[in-house]
Formats: sequence, C-alpha cells, structure tokens
Amino acid sequence: MKDNMRIRKAGERGHAEHGWLHSWHTFSFADYHDPIHAGHSVLRVINDDTVEPGKGFGTHPHRDMEIVSWVLEGELEHRDSMGNGSIIRPGEVQRMSAGSGVTHSEFNPSEDQRTRFLQIWIVPDRSGYKPDYAQKRFDDTELQGDFCCVVSGDGRNGSVSIHQDASLYLARADGVDVHHNIPDGRCAYVHLCRGETKLNGYALSADDGAYIDAATRLDFTRTRQAEILVFDLPIV
Repeated sequence: MKDNMRIRKAGERGHAEHGWLHSWHTFSFADYHDPIHAGHSVLRVINDDTVEPGKGFGTHPHRDMEIVSWVLEGELEHRDSMGNGSIIRPGEVQRMSAGSGVTHSEFNPSEDQRTRFLQIWIVPDRSGYKPDYAQKRFDDTELQGDFCCVVSGDGRNGSVSIHQDASLYLARADGVDVHHNIPDGRCAYVHLCRGETKLNGYALSADDGAYIDAATRLDFTRTRQAEILVFDLPIV
C-alpha cells in the first residue's frame, strides 16, 4: 500500500475453469468469495473471460445492473430479449442496461479462435430502468497516447452512457507517459488489460489492478504495449 493506493496482483484474483470458459475474477463472483475484494464503490464485477471456439454463455437473465463488455481478442456474438443481435470486436464498447429485466446470450462465433473479453458490472443509481442496449466503436487514434472516455453517466464526448455517476477511461500507450486526475470526492480502480507500466512508481504487469481510495493524480510511466482502464467512481 502506498498513500491511498492498493495494488491487486493478477495472480491473486479468483479463478474458475469450466472447460469451455477460463475466467479470472477481480472481485467476488459465483463460487469465488473474498470479503476483502467484493467490489469498489459502484464497480461490482471485472471478469476476464476466455471462451473456447464455438462455445459461450447460453440465454440467461439479468436485472438492475449496467453491464459493459470490452473485447480484447477475437469476437463476441450477442443476442438479447430486446431483439438485439450483434458481433462485438476489439475497439468496440458494448453496454447492456439490464434494468427491470432482460435475457441474453454471448457466444464465440469462431471455429478456431478463442475470444477474450472483460465483463464489467456497475450498479445503477436506482432499480427498475427500462432495459436498453448500446454499442460503439472507438478508433485507434482516439485511444492512443491519452485517456479517452468510453463510458460515462452523461454520455459526454461521444461516450456510451450508463445509469450511474461513473466513467470508464481507456488509453493505449507504448513508450509514452499518460496521466489521469481523480478529482476530490471521487475514487477509482485501475485495470491493466495488457502490457506493462509503472503507476505512481509501482510496477504493473498485464492483468494487475489497483484500488485508488481518494483523489489523486495517476501517472503511468515506462509503458510497454500497455492498454489501461481507469474507472472513475463516486465515494459511497
């Protein structure tokens, strides 16, 4: 621990093997229970899921959760009870507001390539919203070398909106420093999707994370093919 930062190493996360699914849980999920790591503010789930070719999650229900997917490798096929059907690829943010209730399925449509994606759950600011769906692609130029807001509570700057005062920023950096300020009255969580960096002097490798408990400046230095997610969250 350093100041208001707590590092979460990749190998300390919960792990589940299901044959067709290989999943790492940053926070408590399913059979993985850890009261010390049960979420952060309104951020409830970060699951790093790898799905074997031709396999996936059959139709299942959700309610009262903002669910965001970020594909790292391969493709993810989505279908839901709202009538949406799409393929999600790297560089695209998908958001499903489960609201009063929705069912959906997610599959790897490839015959020979694994799909790896982050499944992110954020608790909404109230229950009972009408279910909704959104998907947006962000160009490489928007994500390279500086943080881009890809999800927010107000949809600012073309980001995908959610029903919560929370924002998700993403940056890809290789050999350049990037920075992000967490303002007063806020906290954050950092997840390094891939690559390497130093965060305020701490060395992070792929899949490491960090709890940020109060306002601070986040300095990412010595980046090496880094893809960085920063969750800007309310203190609750």
